[in-house]
Amino acid sequence: MTNPPPPGNWSDPTWSAPPSSPTPDPTLVAGQPVPPQPGPVDPYAPTNPYAPNPYAPVDPYAGAQPPAAQPMAEYAPPGYAPAAYPQQYPGYGYPQPPKTNGLAIAAFVLAMIGFTSCITAPIGAILGHVAQKQIRLSGEGGAGMAKAAIIIGWILTGFLVLVLAFYAAAIIYAIATSNNSGSY
Repeated sequence: MTNPPPPGNWSDPTWSAPPSSPTPDPTLVAGQPVPPQPGPVDPYAPTNPYAPNPYAPVDPYAGAQPPAAQPMAEYAPPGYAPAAYPQQYPGYGYPQPPKTNGLAIAAFVLAMIGFTSCITAPIGAILGHVAQKQIRLSGEGGAGMAKAAIIIGWILTGFLVLVLAFYAAAIIYAIATSNNSGSY
């Protein structure tokens, strides 16, 4: 239903005239369909778990043919029976641990014996210092044992010095306070 045109020459903004042409379709631009706009990406949308990973490392040996089987006699030295398996290439497996310094072991043992006697503790501490120098120069193992021998040895040596000082003070006090009357 449309309103009649307004009287006179003035225009009424609320008056609606019948459309002169059909209304344009918002999905068409110049008669062509409008492509859909990309929307926000849903991070929780399900994905294809079997899709190839674009970030996977590339295998340089993919599609390569394995080498032909070689007879085991090639690996055996001349004059020896063929080995059951070829020699292992160097660099495979676990590396061998470094050899432990013998002086570090001796220093640690002497420092630990110092718990019972206190006499071997300073020897263990001094040997620990010598072992540390040898380990730095040769690259052998046992640095932790040498350091432990130094720490334990010097602590027990300090304890020994305190005990000896206490005994010396007790003897001096006993002599000073004794009655020198000479009578029995």
